[in-house]
Amino acid sequence: MKKSVVAVAIGLVLAGLSGCGSSGDDGPSITVYNAQHEELLAELAPAFTKKTGIEVKLRNGSDFELANQIVQEGSASPADVFLTENSPAMSLVESKGQFAKLSDKTRSQVPAEYVPASGAWMGFTARSTVMVYNTDKVKPADLPASLMDLAKPEWKGRISFSPTGADFQAIVSAVLELKGEQATKDWLAGLKANGTVYQGNNVVLKSVNDGTIDAGVIYHYYWYRDQKEAGDNSSDSQLHFFGNQDPGAFLSVSGAGVLKSSKHKSDAEKFVAYLSSVDGQRELAKSYALEYPLNPEVDLGQGVKPLAELQPPTVDLSSLNGPKVIGLMEDAGFL
Repeated sequence: MKKSVVAVAIGLVLAGLSGCGSSGDDGPSITVYNAQHEELLAELAPAFTKKTGIEVKLRNGSDFELANQIVQEGSASPADVFLTENSPAMSLVESKGQFAKLSDKTRSQVPAEYVPASGAWMGFTARSTVMVYNTDKVKPADLPASLMDLAKPEWKGRISFSPTGADFQAIVSAVLELKGEQATKDWLAGLKANGTVYQGNNVVLKSVNDGTIDAGVIYHYYWYRDQKEAGDNSSDSQLHFFGNQDPGAFLSVSGAGVLKSSKHKSDAEKFVAYLSSVDGQRELAKSYALEYPLNPEVDLGQGVKPLAELQPPTVDLSSLNGPKVIGLMEDAGFL
């Protein structure tokens, strides 16, 4: 009888201990709404966990899909961190006051131009706008001086792009910020008249390389990745970097921010700090991504044109207006 009572008591104790860990977690964890490339975070998140013991649970989606979800969820959002591929989606969440300000120490790991004035979030990686061109169809002497020139009649039937994705929409947001609304409308109208629309930047790259179209607007890493793999879709093309602070030299910044509603703000900021730290940026630099690390102590290398040589325009990251851009692109017939 005594043995039975003891057994029951032990069982109750064990059940109570089990109840204390009912979440099933072995340690601290954060939930990250991730709109950056899944493959990249599949490399960076485990490295962070190994360093800190904090598990990263990824919920993957597109920039504005997740940004709108966060806005709808409001203070009830389960997200601790929001990561984007392009910064306009960060601006949307920032405009709703849903980010907790990052510490000075975390923000200081990247140059000030990659942090909005609010300090609500920060960039941790970037991609350069480029024009890819078929070397048999376009000669270096005929390359445009500006991205805006692609709306001119001489480029009719010769230029391509993928307007439905966040990549091209971010480029349009830079044109809007740098040139104003009317110039952006005129430019989009010219592109509509001149251009061929493809679904995806890799399709643009392949079409240019095959000679189906003379040139296309993409980000730098599509071409460099293909070169690194085998060059099957890039061997007959080259990249044109606009430079000179032209809209065509726009650097699209991937953002990271901690949600004000997060119940794990300290651990969430550790993750953002890791992404922009020397350790995190070195992991980024050696990854498949070939995106530019923004910490000045880390160089991408791998044969990619150095960040210091790009001459991008100065853009206020918080001012890049995604919803306005989508409206302009709808009016132009791209969306």
